[in-house]
Amino acid sequence: MLLPRQQSQSSTPQASFSLVSADARMPQEEPTSNAGQVQESPTESASSRETWPNVEAMLAKKMENDNAEHSVVHRLSSADKISLRDIARERVDIISEKMHHLPDEFLEELKTELRVILDGNGGSQHREEIFLLQKLVQSRTDLTDKTLLIANRAQLEILVAINTGIQAFLHPNITLPQNTLIEIFVYKRCRNIACQNQLPADDCTCELCSKRNGFCNLCMCVICNKFDFEVNTCRWIGCDLCSHWTHTDCAIRDGQICMGSSGKSGTGQSEMLFRCQACHRTSELLGWVKDVFQHCAPAWDMEALTRELDYVSRIFRGSEDLRGRKLFRNCEDLKEKMKSGVVDSSMACRTILGFFQELELDSPRSMENGEGGRLVAPQEACSRIADVVQEAIRKMEIVADEKKRRFKKARMDVEAFEREVEDKTREAAELKLEKQRKKLQIEELEKIVRLKLAEADMFQLKANEAKREADRLQMIALAKSEKSEEDFASSYLKQRLKEAEAEKQYLLEKIKLQESFRSPSSGGADQS
Repeated sequence: MLLPRQQSQSSTPQASFSLVSADARMPQEEPTSNAGQVQESPTESASSRETWPNVEAMLAKKMENDNAEHSVVHRLSSADKISLRDIARERVDIISEKMHHLPDEFLEELKTELRVILDGNGGSQHREEIFLLQKLVQSRTDLTDKTLLIANRAQLEILVAINTGIQAFLHPNITLPQNTLIEIFVYKRCRNIACQNQLPADDCTCELCSKRNGFCNLCMCVICNKFDFEVNTCRWIGCDLCSHWTHTDCAIRDGQICMGSSGKSGTGQSEMLFRCQACHRTSELLGWVKDVFQHCAPAWDMEALTRELDYVSRIFRGSEDLRGRKLFRNCEDLKEKMKSGVVDSSMACRTILGFFQELELDSPRSMENGEGGRLVAPQEACSRIADVVQEAIRKMEIVADEKKRRFKKARMDVEAFEREVEDKTREAAELKLEKQRKKLQIEELEKIVRLKLAEADMFQLKANEAKREADRLQMIALAKSEKSEEDFASSYLKQRLKEAEAEKQYLLEKIKLQESFRSPSSGGADQS
């Protein structure tokens, strides 16, 4: 019989192991934010501590820092800044418009501040602050799926984180679609990031799923309304009838695990039963624990097996029937032997599985098949034991085949991942070479541009010098032209003066000659 949790959640919580670090042993439980229920501080929930991989966060932080080196630093005035309380109480459109003009660095600071508050390391001050923020958000009636469509993404992530008290919505490596965040805020989708089923899950119409806001019957406890990432474990108890789940600790604390008569056995004998709070019907626990160990125990290590034996001991501590007391004593004995190092995990696993086979032989049903408790012949007993051993071997072979198949699949996945890493490394090297080549080309072009600019400056300088020389020569030519004109005019005037002097001299000589001719002939009368 497969576990109900394996059947209904094989594709959701099992995949969530990739979201939690390997050393994260604490459950990732979240506080409920239902109206009309008692609010629990996110700091008191184990999931309020950050359990996402630190390496990815460091890589994301490094990428943000690298991008920030080339971005423009914005100086914000106090009037432009907004606080978490402003986001919790102001209208969606107003805050969205303000956040649209804010730099990404400031929005990341807001989300980091909220993560620190949700972490709860600040003590009562942080608890009071998150309670105030949740009160502001949950008392508003304008936060609907329609109004949240216009919200800024960072604003929507902050509102969802405040309403649910879950840090994961602020994680830099977790990016959910906007419609998914809106559905989580209005309780139409499971707030468990590893689940994210539409609510009510599996279209369940029970009173619990229909009236409790945000409850998911696939991954949440019906008592504490919290979820975690544990699967295939006795930490969770599933109802055989309604498939709702309950923490073993919650069931023990609320008295949902007690002695009673199981209707399935038909013997009327009292045994340990689990009473489901969702459907108020009972399920027997011994067979459920046996199925869990038969299907999952071979994959557990020493620590996991010790933890599961401790859960079984706590479940059957108050058992009054013979089989329950035997199981309790065997679990306690195995824990002591494992603690002292007498047996290892594989031996302890074989021991507990063999004990469950012995319980099947000693069960009342086996006694009924033995025709009223008559003595069984040795050959018949041996044949029964042989059948049981063969059945155990068959189950172990099935488990081994399943493990081998998973190992092959994991090995193929690892090889594919290694090939992908090699391809990405080769692509990165090619991109790096291409980047270097482009960089060299750019530097060469820059050198050519600088050379051309220098040549242009040189030609411009020579052109300026030639222009000045032309102006100087033009001025010299003008000066020489004026001087030549003056010299020509002066020489012309001198020549004319000489000619006038020569003509004057000629005329004077002519006059004198004429006078000399006239003086002897005319006498004294003519002299007057």
